[in-house]
Amino acid sequence: MMGERLTGQEALFYGFSLEQHVPDDHLLRSIDRFVALSDVREHLRDYYSSTGRPSVDPELMIRMLIVGYCFGIRSECRLCEEVHLNLAYRWFCRLGLEGEVPNHSTFSKNRHGRFRDSDVLRHVFEETVRRCLEEGFIGGEGFAVDASLIKADANRQRGVPGTEGHASLSPSRAVREYIEVLDDAAFGSATKVTPKFLSPADPAARWTAAYGGQAFFAYSTKPH
Repeated sequence: MMGERLTGQEALFYGFSLEQHVPDDHLLRSIDRFVALSDVREHLRDYYSSTGRPSVDPELMIRMLIVGYCFGIRSECRLCEEVHLNLAYRWFCRLGLEGEVPNHSTFSKNRHGRFRDSDVLRHVFEETVRRCLEEGFIGGEGFAVDASLIKADANRQRGVPGTEGHASLSPSRAVREYIEVLDDAAFGSATKVTPKFLSPADPAARWTAAYGGQAFFAYSTKPH
């Protein structure tokens, strides 16, 4: 028999638990077990006034930022909307069903203000690394840094073979001195590997096919 959705009078009371509606295998459940932010308030105590209205809980804002990082939500405005609507996000942020989500402007003010001045995000990061070390997830014996490629303004079809060296680029004294500086190990970019091609227009650029397509001249930038 075909069922019919009843739309009678709404119930006066509802029984609802966020805990029961967040799947056991949800990513945020795995993260929540290792998120320890109990000392954040103490770390930020000197950056808040002792008088006035209570501020937004800094732990709430950091938990919301973790949600944004984990799920690729770059816009703070959209992050606030998603946390308002998503039950798993609310559970992770300890908001319950009726907790108020902070305004997106609050994030900007705190990130560019007390969060930056107090270096609290670095504190959270270092605490996370410490926890990973204690749990045996990482050995702490080495690390790797991923670089970003920036395409150089150099014509790939005008490259000269790297085996010919810089002498093939220009006899100009100014150019030779410039290239000598580029090769100085103190600049952190010197390498003993002979490049496949050199660009006469931009000798500092390097030939790369890192993206798996057509090779081009580019710079490798590393975070500091």
